[in-house]
Amino acid sequence: MDDWFSFILFAVFFYVMMRYGCGAHMIHGHGHGHGHDKKHRHQIDEQKHVDPVCGMQVDMNNGYGKMYQGKLYRFCSRKCLDVFESKPDQYVKASNKQGVNV
Repeated sequence: MDDWFSFILFAVFFYVMMRYGCGAHMIHGHGHGHGHDKKHRHQIDEQKHVDPVCGMQVDMNNGYGKMYQGKLYRFCSRKCLDVFESKPDQYVKASNKQGVNV
């Protein structure tokens, strides 16, 4: 019985540390959203793309990506990617006219 109690206690401790403690950096990345490293956070903010279909900002690690004519385009959702794939030239021309970095 003591073995089970020790196991449960260890499991709860492990969960709390992984969720809220030092282990949280493994999931969310060190400094992301915690204010530990403002330079690192600034670099992450610079790695955003603009979805050429809806205009939303998309993080480098989120959403969907599509290489088109040697350039990477990022999309917030599968729906925007599907719309882009149906008429890519329309959205490439529109984003170039607006001067949007995609």
